Amino acid sequence: MRDAGFHVGTVTGDGPEDALSRARTAVEEGTGALIAVGGDGMANLALQAVVGTGTPFGLVAAGTGNDFARALGMPLREPATSGRMIADALKSGRSRDVDLGRIGDRWFGAVLASGFDSRVNDRGNRMRAPLGRFKYDVAMVAELAAFRPLPYRITLDGGEVREVEATLVAVGNGPSYGGGMRICPGADLTDGLFDITVVGECSRATLLRVFPRVYKGTHVDHPVVSVMRAARVELAAEDVTGYADGEYVGPLPLTATCVPGAVRVVGP
Repeated sequence: MRDAGFHVGTVTGDGPEDALSRARTAVEEGTGALIAVGGDGMANLALQAVVGTGTPFGLVAAGTGNDFARALGMPLREPATSGRMIADALKSGRSRDVDLGRIGDRWFGAVLASGFDSRVNDRGNRMRAPLGRFKYDVAMVAELAAFRPLPYRITLDGGEVREVEATLVAVGNGPSYGGGMRICPGADLTDGLFDITVVGECSRATLLRVFPRVYKGTHVDHPVVSVMRAARVELAAEDVTGYADGEYVGPLPLTATCVPGAVRVVGP
């Protein structure tokens, strides 16, 4: 960025809350752009600072999952290439507005996970090895020991409550989570809607056959999987937590709303 002629100030903090406070201050003081360097957790933190401000947001993917970067079409783990791409976009005024999900006052870019996948996420986030998406494969096998379908209550756009037995429910603003698992393969960052993938009641054997297909997104063709679209999703289930962009949100019930054009991004 400096080589491209930009003045660069580095924002760091003593923890997530301090870093977010400093990022918000930078935005309030009129920075020309806020660029996050890291994975989905760092991207999620930066989004909280820049959403709704009109300040351009850039993302240099240098983390484990990098799923929001995938959705934006950014290079993965190529920081110099990403920096040049963002610099070129800022110089040419090339930007686009993309949707974000909102849960209360929290925002997310990729996927809200709940059920089996949130438990895998919880275990995977605690693991130091292996790296990348493979840690989620290991975590999935470990969680299978305690696997059971869960009774969900799902409400779309304020309609009737749907009561279903589900292995997991994923609400996708973007298509993937967990380092490239395309759980909501049809999700579009610009259509104003979530894709909601529901994996219904199934055996461990069926789950083991279906879940690996998530990397190509072909799991949605299996009879046990259904996909719905809505701008507002209410999820309720007992003893289930939600994770958005891999970050802990809280226990269900949770309500997520898709907010069109919530953030301006620079890049491809």
